[in-house]
Amino acid sequence: MKIEKVGVIGCGLMGAGIAHTSARAGFPTIVTDINRRELDKGLGRIFKFIEKGIEKGKTTEEEKEIVSKNLVGATELKELAECDIIIEAIPEELELKSKMFRAIDEIASTETIFTSNTSSIKITDLAKATNRANRFLGTHFFNPVPIMKLCEVVRIEETSDQSFVLVMDFIHALDKFPVVCRDTTGFVVNRLLTPYLLDGVRAFEKNIASINDIDNAMILGCGYPMGPLTLIDFVGVDTVHHISGIMTEEFKESQYKSPELLSRMIKNGWLGKKSGKGFYDYGSDTPIPNDSELRSLLK
Repeated sequence: MKIEKVGVIGCGLMGAGIAHTSARAGFPTIVTDINRRELDKGLGRIFKFIEKGIEKGKTTEEEKEIVSKNLVGATELKELAECDIIIEAIPEELELKSKMFRAIDEIASTETIFTSNTSSIKITDLAKATNRANRFLGTHFFNPVPIMKLCEVVRIEETSDQSFVLVMDFIHALDKFPVVCRDTTGFVVNRLLTPYLLDGVRAFEKNIASINDIDNAMILGCGYPMGPLTLIDFVGVDTVHHISGIMTEEFKESQYKSPELLSRMIKNGWLGKKSGKGFYDYGSDTPIPNDSELRSLLK
């Protein structure tokens, strides 16, 4: 068996990025979303990303042509029936993902490999929804997928050697660096990253420093490309809060508990960059720290 045709379920931020990366690497790729509007939005995001790259001299018209040639959007799961690998990239909810995997398990070839882009749910729990645990793995990509080199590859006990090798070869073919992880909640990156992000929020809650100063301290003091509060805005306030809940439930450790401020931000619809406001206001070209309004939420 050889991975030649790729399917991606979900055309949100991560799914679109995975589909873009797969098509760019030369794999015929089908990306699906049950919502036509979200599908079109995701496909539009891909080509807008490429256009910006061309303007900045970071990519070429050739990439645009390659992606255009290899990428197809669809709203029906049945369109993935002939794919050699299907990568799930839908919201971080066990029941939602399990329901989708049960559906696609009946459609796909018995040889098709399934992987999940989950960042926090155990792969073993997802594999239970299918009859192909030997062909089931985790492939956790990082945003923005076309740029970030890392992919956490999670092998469960039932995963066959053949499936593991095929997925590792596929990740290399995408020009990514695979890190093999044990099947544990949060894997490597989120196990370490989540407490760091939440401590950034706690530092703001305790008025240790301003939003800008907390972020700049980690950028200039530790060499991070962006500070914790900016990163939360990029990941999504609601996503970080949700992952925090999953990890708190799993490990029962206070370091994973979501600060109250995140809950209050979610209630106000301040979800980060995707909603236009989070720790920063994204209404202009230059993000503006949202200190005063967030301080009012803490009263």
